[in-house]
Parts: sequence; C-alpha cells; structure tokens
Amino acid sequence: MSLNNFFAMGGYAAYVWSAYGISFIVLFLNIFLAVRNERKTIDELKKRLGSNNK
Repeated sequence: MSLNNFFAMGGYAAYVWSAYGISFIVLFLNIFLAVRNERKTIDELKKRLGSNNK
C-alpha cells in the first residue's frame, strides 16, 4: 500500500477528507467559543462584583 493510495482512500477521498475537515472545524469552534464565552462571563461577573463593593 503506497501513501498515494492511502490519501486517495479508494476513490472516496473527497468524502473522507471533507468529513475530517468539517469535524475538525466543528471541534475547534466548540472549544474556541466555549473559552471566549467563559472569559466574557468572568469579565461580566468581575464588573458586577466590583460595582457592588462601591
């Protein structure tokens, strides 16, 4: 089995590699958006706690 045959995936390369790509994008966005929302929530809570102490 050559490397070229592996990447061709028996003629189904477009489907297989696009599925890998879409899965990677979805996982990346899931992590990225979760971290961004966590930071936004923490900043908002810090603002609320800071205004309550004054």
